[in-house]
Amino acid sequence: MTKKIGVIGCGWLGLPLAESLLAEGYNVNGTSTSEDKLAVLKEKGIRPFQISLSENKINGDIDTFLESLSVLVINVPPKLRGKGPKESYFEKIKLLYNAVKKSTVRNIIFASSTAVYGDAKGQVDENTKTIPTTESGKQLLQCEDLLKNDKELNTTIIRFGGLIGPNRHPVTMLSGRENLSGGDAPVNLIHLDDCIGIIKKIIELDYYNDVLNAVYPEHPTKKEYYTEQAIKRGITPPQYTSTGQNLKLITFCSIFLINEYIFHTDIK
Repeated sequence: MTKKIGVIGCGWLGLPLAESLLAEGYNVNGTSTSEDKLAVLKEKGIRPFQISLSENKINGDIDTFLESLSVLVINVPPKLRGKGPKESYFEKIKLLYNAVKKSTVRNIIFASSTAVYGDAKGQVDENTKTIPTTESGKQLLQCEDLLKNDKELNTTIIRFGGLIGPNRHPVTMLSGRENLSGGDAPVNLIHLDDCIGIIKKIIELDYYNDVLNAVYPEHPTKKEYYTEQAIKRGITPPQYTSTGQNLKLITFCSIFLINEYIFHTDIK
């Protein structure tokens, strides 16, 4: 029987993930908050649902979306940056969790972030204590705990490093900035292609009930890396100070990754 995969959040990562799953022969349900995007999903062969999460309710037919899913991929990043009104990301995911509990879904992949490690220093692996310092990191950790502590669910949490890929690279925002701290700190990044590859491998192997860091295994310094990337793009490199502080290096040392997944796309 062909697995049916649900992708909550068909954006920068979710849409190409859904397309790649379709290419592998899976049936895919996908969501968007935008009515205009539903036609795009349908054209690509994704069963479209207009669903949006808020702190107080789920708008859209979440029950039909969840029906008969083999795996649910939750790819809804927190929107807690900037000066606008802040949301409770945890309450949004809790509402989704409550809907899942009423459904037959039992396998979940939750896209989290290495922000849950906060200002940890040195080599950071999946066993490092999580002490988030940002609001998004704190709420992501709350969501992780909600899902993984429910023994009726099989949840794998992926803590992605900084995401790079088509039309997305931090150097474009750093270009021309001066006196940036942490020039000697290593970068902890991962390309879109490998985000998709890791999620697909988890689904293929039915690899659940684990927490994984997803970060490219090479870690040049910020000064070295962003200077090189700026020059490649013909933009002004950022200028860093060398403080030698907060040298956080994220490793992906899970036996799962070492044995089953090879990174395909270099961050350079």
